[in-house]
Amino acid sequence: MVNQDTYRGPSFSLRNRLGRIAWQVTAFLLVRFSPRPLHGWRSFVLRCFGAKVGRGVHVYPNVKIWAPWNLQLDDECGIADGAILYSQALITVGKRAIISQGSNICTGTHDYTLKGHPLIAKPIVIGDEAWIASESFIHPGIIIGNGCVIGARSVVTKNMPEWMVCAGHPCKALKPRIMKTE
Repeated sequence: MVNQDTYRGPSFSLRNRLGRIAWQVTAFLLVRFSPRPLHGWRSFVLRCFGAKVGRGVHVYPNVKIWAPWNLQLDDECGIADGAILYSQALITVGKRAIISQGSNICTGTHDYTLKGHPLIAKPIVIGDEAWIASESFIHPGIIIGNGCVIGARSVVTKNMPEWMVCAGHPCKALKPRIMKTE
């Protein structure tokens, strides 16, 4: 259960906090310094902490994950170095989706209009074949449609449609994403 008054105590249970400490130590020792090609090893470690990880997933060594048990990575997706998966709520990354360097996928915020600033945690869904380009920020509760491209350094505050190229602050749909056949 999430604490509704962050002035009077932590937002998460003791079990959650201890789990995150165990994860941080494990990630530092077994993930951060693992050789770049050992994607299978990192997938195994994530599974040991409750993540649902598909086949052929590429999670790079310098990805920061808050709580792997709130992570679902579908087949052949990629998470680049420096990406932050702030998984206070569930983050779902679709098949062959890409999250580029420095992107922040953030499921948590606080209600600053209420005393105690209670935590608000909402899941994020990134669709199949979507691409979140470098240093983008995805707000809590957002759905990125299948095939959607989010341009570099975009700030996504609303759901983004399927098979569109989107960019900006705030992020907006700009044009259809048309895949070429070779």
